[in-house]
Amino acid sequence: MSAVVGPALSLSIDTRQLASEVLQADGSAFDWPAIRHLLQTPADALPSLIHVLGAGNAALKQRFLAGETAAALVADRAALVDLVICEAWRRAGDPGHADCALVAVGGYGRGELHPYSDVDLLVLTPPRSAPPPPDSLSDFLTLLWDAGIEIRHSVRSAAECGQDAGQDITVITTFMEARLLLGPEELLWEMQAATAPAKIWPSRQFFEGKIREQQTRHHRYDDTAYNLEPDVKGSPGGLRDIQTISWVALREHGRGDLEYLVSRSFLSPSELRLLLQGREFLWRVRFALHLLTGRHEDRLLFDHQARIAQLFGYQDASYMLAVEQFMQRYYRTVMDLSRLNEMLLLQQFQEAILHDPDAEPKHLNDHFSAHNGFLQVADDDVFDRTPSALLELFLTLQQRPELKGVSAGTISLIHRSLHLIDDEFRQDPRNHRLFLQILRAKDGVTSELRRMNRYGVLGRYVPAFGRVVGRMQYDLFHAYTVDEHTLFVVSNLRRFALERFNHEFPRCSEIMQGLPTPEVAYLAGLFHDIAKGRGGDHSELGAIDAESFVLEHGMSRYDARLVAWLVRKHLLLSLTAQKRDISDPAVISEFAGQVGDEVHLDYLYLLTVADVRGTNPKLWNSWKAQLFDELYAHAKRALRRGLEKPVDRDELIQERKAAARTLPLLAGVSGSKIEEMWAQWGDDYFLRFRPDEIAWHTQLLAGREDREDRVLAGVQDEAPGAGTSIMVYAPRDRFSFATATAVLDELGLNIADARIIRLRTGFSLSTYIVLENDGEQIHDEQRRDQIRRRLEQGITTGEKQAVRVTRRPPRQVRMFTTPTLVNFDGDETNNRTVMEIVAGDRPGILCQVGQVLRDHRVAIQAAKILTVGERAEDVFYVTDMAGAPLMPDLCDRLKVAVTEALDSAA
Repeated sequence: MSAVVGPALSLSIDTRQLASEVLQADGSAFDWPAIRHLLQTPADALPSLIHVLGAGNAALKQRFLAGETAAALVADRAALVDLVICEAWRRAGDPGHADCALVAVGGYGRGELHPYSDVDLLVLTPPRSAPPPPDSLSDFLTLLWDAGIEIRHSVRSAAECGQDAGQDITVITTFMEARLLLGPEELLWEMQAATAPAKIWPSRQFFEGKIREQQTRHHRYDDTAYNLEPDVKGSPGGLRDIQTISWVALREHGRGDLEYLVSRSFLSPSELRLLLQGREFLWRVRFALHLLTGRHEDRLLFDHQARIAQLFGYQDASYMLAVEQFMQRYYRTVMDLSRLNEMLLLQQFQEAILHDPDAEPKHLNDHFSAHNGFLQVADDDVFDRTPSALLELFLTLQQRPELKGVSAGTISLIHRSLHLIDDEFRQDPRNHRLFLQILRAKDGVTSELRRMNRYGVLGRYVPAFGRVVGRMQYDLFHAYTVDEHTLFVVSNLRRFALERFNHEFPRCSEIMQGLPTPEVAYLAGLFHDIAKGRGGDHSELGAIDAESFVLEHGMSRYDARLVAWLVRKHLLLSLTAQKRDISDPAVISEFAGQVGDEVHLDYLYLLTVADVRGTNPKLWNSWKAQLFDELYAHAKRALRRGLEKPVDRDELIQERKAAARTLPLLAGVSGSKIEEMWAQWGDDYFLRFRPDEIAWHTQLLAGREDREDRVLAGVQDEAPGAGTSIMVYAPRDRFSFATATAVLDELGLNIADARIIRLRTGFSLSTYIVLENDGEQIHDEQRRDQIRRRLEQGITTGEKQAVRVTRRPPRQVRMFTTPTLVNFDGDETNNRTVMEIVAGDRPGILCQVGQVLRDHRVAIQAAKILTVGERAEDVFYVTDMAGAPLMPDLCDRLKVAVTEALDSAA
């Protein structure tokens, strides 16, 4: 794709003039004689080196923007640095290093340098010779540093190279790619002999070490290439995976160029093209990252993704932003590279290096055999004769857990045979049975679905799934691509079904293991987001796809309707729990009415937990788990009572009072005192708080004198792991919400929930559920004391000493602009108004909203705090000071005031 010059990389006139000094007339390549002439002018060394590097770097940038291949650019960058380093070595010349060899190692040794890549040098000393004097090397390195090249160097003899490399696989890897720049070639030969496979790290040991190294590196990225901000070099499918292939080939065969692998039948010509195209794309992305940031940067951060998409010429489309198109290209590229890495490194090389290639295959069935522990086709015509074998392969792997994977030749054959999965294949009842058998298998459901996706089979068999492969959503809520998220959801559901994971989510495990048809849950997980990016409501569109698919596969109409309903309603439980007041019996009755029966509730609960956990691991916490559990339990009770017999408010209040009285916290409080206090709190209080909360509040406030007007704050844990509860008891006229949220925000706490009750005593009782930034409860007692003191002090002083939130929003959040939206709705059942705000999330937002409400004399009854990536989606239940719903004109004024306050602070 031709590059488009974006503003971030536009060249100044001076830089263009500088570039012209080292470019050929047509600007397509370096004018090497001109560069050598500039270097060899009799001027001072430093200005000459600076000038040549500046001109060369400007020329590389200009060629990059003109669309030249990254392969040519990284090679020329290395060659440019060669000339500068060699000239610096000569100009800093000293008899102390005249008999040493200057050697490029690592990526620089390969002849591949991006604008700010590490430049690794080895100074090889003769045997039995003292190292060069420090001053002579210092002059050389200082000259390069001042010129703008940061060098990582070491000084060793050949024998020392062998000793050090024998202890560390990263050192031997660096030395394997050594390239002589200046000095006696014999020294390089001696180093290569000292580090040869015959001496250290034979190919078998080296291969095993590199496999462990790759596995460790992949674990650092959660074993997925589909993270929100991937690392172009280190993530699975990244440049390091390609380099690992070359290193293993170099150690085993003495040659690491990818073209050599074709001659040895490790790769087909088409696979080589795919590998080279993938490397070229990733090189181009990395080159752009270095130019954009002006430093060594391999992380494809949000800050850079949109700029690179523009630079590469992508444009926004109807249902897909330019940045989403670019990132889909990235993710599909690394998927291909991951498959090739698996095929070469984890199987081909393993068989060639670790196993006996002459071992006899073991017959498994008419289509497959096992060779050295890997599944392979009986012959190369299997898929042409029996296309169903493309699905049968994965079922065979499930049934034979002793198999280590699929042979490289078979992976290659699968890829060449994907065209066989057409409409006729998708309508074949035999394939329907095979696919359902894979979902119903005792073991390996998730691993084989992932393998099917990696090999391209799943996207061909379910075309709608194929369209979301590699599709990302440019926000902070979805941490993975749609296909990766989907497979995480199925994986989470699968863990509920396996007894060895019962300790993780006991309730989910109990429900899942009691379902008659667990494949219904897996299918709902597979289809719940399958219509993302088509326009329209993805839940409705996905429900249509799901019902059709289930019916085509011969499942019952009931199952088809159930899967379709789950896809259509997969957000219902989550949004109800996080945005509605689930302490309100009317909300529970309404939710139970939408669910209809306990079977639908069970499936929906499982899908919701699996979905939220699989969306972004950083956003899942025990508070959400408790919230979902609470809604599930309330709805289950409502359904068992019968929808025609909703929970009576008075009955619920009496139940909660009776349960609170039995708790140990109230053992030291007299019955008369309890009655006296509770009579002043009102029915709304007992509807909104659990018995354990009621007992805690009662015990905390029982020792106060009625006439006291001081602020009181208390801190205690919720249920184990489910956040920390903070209670604030303050005079109503303090409007404590704005100050309290500011204090908690400034202390770095995440507020998940707020409830405010206006008591008949002229006080308000507010509770806040908070979590530390890592999603954990507050365990440190000193921190709890700090919270109590800061809250009591801040609310007491009020406006006299306003609390300010000075924390800056995270880097990722600052990349997004979310327009503020304010909507109002009525809650007639509870005689109040619902105000929903959508705005960019940032520290202090709740305080700003609280200040606006205070200024307009609006009372808050409750607030549901929901952060969706970079967006805050908060709901406030409010009344006027008389406890009545807000009038329309006040709503209009509030809308303007809240919007102005939040937009001006953004």
